Amino acid sequence: MNLNNIKGKKTFSTETIKRLSLYLRNLKRIRDSGINIISSDQISQFLEATPVQFRKDLSYFGGFGKRGVGYNVERLIKEIESILGVNKEWKIAMVGLGKLGTALLGFDGFSKFNIKIVYVFDSSTDKTENVKKGIKIEHISNMKEVIKKNSIKIAIISTPPDVAQHTANELVAAGITGVLNFAPILLKVPDHVSVSNVDMACELESLIFFATKKN
Repeated sequence: MNLNNIKGKKTFSTETIKRLSLYLRNLKRIRDSGINIISSDQISQFLEATPVQFRKDLSYFGGFGKRGVGYNVERLIKEIESILGVNKEWKIAMVGLGKLGTALLGFDGFSKFNIKIVYVFDSSTDKTENVKKGIKIEHISNMKEVIKKNSIKIAIISTPPDVAQHTANELVAAGITGVLNFAPILLKVPDHVSVSNVDMACELESLIFFATKKN
């Protein structure tokens, strides 16, 4: 899938956006190590990307470095945060508070990228153990109303597969435009809705296949 960039002059793939996210994560590590200025050639030592690929990915959004000088790491971090939209806090809804959902709530990495789960919807509101402070548990029957009222645009699905598609339909009807899907099923959604699938079993099977071939 190709997306138009903010200037409308070039197109870039979703893979470009995924690489920008990886660049951002590693640039923060570079900054925290005390490095302030870095060249694209040096960056390739920290990233799984060639200098050419790195410069090409950034070129869709403008010029950020100085020839012969390199990139100001802090400025580049802020620029990529702005491109990705994570320079402001995003409120996220999650559907499904089973073992996987509970584990996701325990992940501290969301806050590092201005992502905050604020509502969790489940068929039972008694699952309050291990739920972080500040996260509201709502019955699934209130989901559409709450999401619309709070203008939430991103949701995580961590439900069993047999209810994932119905959940997605309800989320779309409530105004959700982005879904992170942990249910092992391919969701059917309208074109204006983006879906990222996380199928851990599929990834492990792929790793097992290649590990077997190397033996």
